[in-house]
Amino acid sequence: MEQGWVLSVDIGTSSLRVLVFDGRGQMLPNVGAQVSYEPQTTPDGGAFLDADQLLRQTVQTVNSVTEQLGANASRIAAVAICTVWHSVLGVDRNGNAVTPFLLWADSRCIDEASELKRRMDEQAYHARTGCFLHTNFLPAKLLWFKRNFPETAKQVFRWLSFGEYLHLKLLGATACSISMASGTGLFNHETNDWDDETLEAIGITRDQFSPIVNFEPLQISRPSSLVPRPLLSALWFPALGDGACSNIGSGAVKPDVAALMVGTTSVMRVMTTDANVKPAFGLWHYRADRKRHLVGGAQSNGGVVFQWLMETLNLPEDWEKQIANMQPDEHGLTILPFLLGERAPEWDASVPSAIVGFRLHHNPLHLLRAFMEAVALRMALIHELVKQTVSKVQSIIATGGALVRSRLWGQIFADVLGQPITLCLEPEASARGAALMALEAMGILRDLSDAPSRFGETIEPNPKHHERYQEALQRQRQLYELVKRWLTEFRQ
Repeated sequence: MEQGWVLSVDIGTSSLRVLVFDGRGQMLPNVGAQVSYEPQTTPDGGAFLDADQLLRQTVQTVNSVTEQLGANASRIAAVAICTVWHSVLGVDRNGNAVTPFLLWADSRCIDEASELKRRMDEQAYHARTGCFLHTNFLPAKLLWFKRNFPETAKQVFRWLSFGEYLHLKLLGATACSISMASGTGLFNHETNDWDDETLEAIGITRDQFSPIVNFEPLQISRPSSLVPRPLLSALWFPALGDGACSNIGSGAVKPDVAALMVGTTSVMRVMTTDANVKPAFGLWHYRADRKRHLVGGAQSNGGVVFQWLMETLNLPEDWEKQIANMQPDEHGLTILPFLLGERAPEWDASVPSAIVGFRLHHNPLHLLRAFMEAVALRMALIHELVKQTVSKVQSIIATGGALVRSRLWGQIFADVLGQPITLCLEPEASARGAALMALEAMGILRDLSDAPSRFGETIEPNPKHHERYQEALQRQRQLYELVKRWLTEFRQ
């Protein structure tokens, strides 16, 4: 076991990390590097990164960690990568990026998403792909790009995730894992291949995408001089979706355990090997590999709401102590916390944020607690659908910096959901999950459960608080319907 180390590259929306894990799935101490960056944004909803700049940053960070290891770099048996789902870039015939790296949060394609909803049967689309006709996914993004940048689109030979682009540049070959394909909105779960009906609807052919493979080592055809010499003898695995890896790295790998992640966004996911799983409409269906399915829902709004409030409001240093002394929902505010738009479970990106009930006596602390509760209340809707789809769910594991930094928010989530929440102490769940997948594929681990995760406190729900939050949830549901109705009438 000790001989097989994995270099894990975790490429996220606003930072990348390169870490090393041993054969037991434990992160090596004092080894690793992180680089932060800011996506470029535009007033009309654009969110993207420069693909080649991100490539340079990734290569530099991989080299830095390899140098940290020194002679021990020869112990690297595999390179595993996880990266953001629902994000894409285009390359020409020479493999050079000709488009920006369009991120999941890029919502400039809202009109195309609405058009696809009119042209296609979204229920049937969801049954095939596990996704929705929403700005989050690639069908609307690619249709928008073709229409707004037709000359550039003509140069695109192939559309890739960033992990595929990294492999193309470093190894001279690439492939799309089932995991990454499942998050595009272009993957058919029945055939384990690209979905012909959706491709036809957006006017793109299947040969403009990489071949889909299971989680197996890539063939290295033309290794680049950018690859550190010790890594030339390692196995390189296709990139995985970061959400799938987060479940694996936190230990939520069985259908009785849901993973609640509150980072920049917030998400609940359950992993199952039931090939016949049929997610309720409102939940997505992704994969970790051919046999592992994930169902759940995500909000664009999680820690980003908390960060915006902390930067915007003039809060006292003991803000958490003060709002902890408040009773649940005592502020009386009803909030739709859609600072980055709505995703699950309604999947209507056009619905805006809203605050109802704000009066002169309210202060910044009321607003902070109300927003924190509002994010948890929206997660309760996802939680209900998850339990309908996977009835075995008995417990919840929480990951993500937002809940680790605020024990109070963890308590709010437990009270809103009415279930105990156990905090995961693995600091880099996604990177660890990618490493565990590689260790299992190499036979170093018999099964993912052979590398148990570390856990901390279990936060128990308060039944009286849960009852009060049920009333708040009904108000929030009513507000959502009122705002959506107003929006429909306003458009007319």
